[in-house]
Amino acid sequence: MHTALTTLLDRLASPAISRSNVIRWGCPVPSFGNLSSCSVATLGLNPSNREFVDESGNELRGSLRRFPTLGSLGLDSWADVDARHLGTIISSCTDYFRGNPYDRWFRKLDHVISGTRASYYSPVRSACHLDLIPYATKQKWGELTPKQRSTLFDIAGDALGLLLRDAPVRILVLNGSSVVRYFQEISGVEMEPRQIRSWSLPRNQGMDVKGIAYRARTTSLAGVALRQELLVLGFNHNIQSSFGVTREVLQAIRSWLARASKGVTW
Repeated sequence: MHTALTTLLDRLASPAISRSNVIRWGCPVPSFGNLSSCSVATLGLNPSNREFVDESGNELRGSLRRFPTLGSLGLDSWADVDARHLGTIISSCTDYFRGNPYDRWFRKLDHVISGTRASYYSPVRSACHLDLIPYATKQKWGELTPKQRSTLFDIAGDALGLLLRDAPVRILVLNGSSVVRYFQEISGVEMEPRQIRSWSLPRNQGMDVKGIAYRARTTSLAGVALRQELLVLGFNHNIQSSFGVTREVLQAIRSWLARASKGVTW
């Protein structure tokens, strides 16, 4: 991870990234959890600003801090990072679920992926979380302009491949239709969709929201060759924010992940 992290830090100096609303004083977040020992990884769009700030927009400090910042490391610029600073950033990623994790977001997803027999919180911590763009932004992803999102993909579209290239991850779980769409665009991997009726979300007015499962296998991401085949599974409902995602639907998605991942050798 050291090589990928150094690359991501170097890219924070890009003039273009300053126009993309990235929290530049916060470090990149290569992973939530220990990527080097995980068999399962979930995938989102980009880290929440709440990994660095509280509800009022103030930097998290002390026991509330989740990841290092320029201030906490005593740096003026990411260009001044040395091996000790890199180690601190990597440790914050590895130990994320031992500290002050953003449980309101991760607990629901952890329940769903438990169908693969993995967990962020287990003693062996066999699951971690990754993002397509490993930089937190001041605004939510949906509030960024199309140009800002495009800039971020231009700068860091290969980050996922660089991180997974030498990792032991065998199963990648995509959370939500936006993640599925962007993953296909930047990775070059075409996912097979399948409607699952038990995942439908009823609406009082209009048609129900269909539930769609996605599946693919690949040995490369965005032109980066992986050391082993990767099973990619996804679902169109965003577990944390899709309106009307019931316990029954969550359980149905969990059961599907259990079936779809069966037979994958760890």
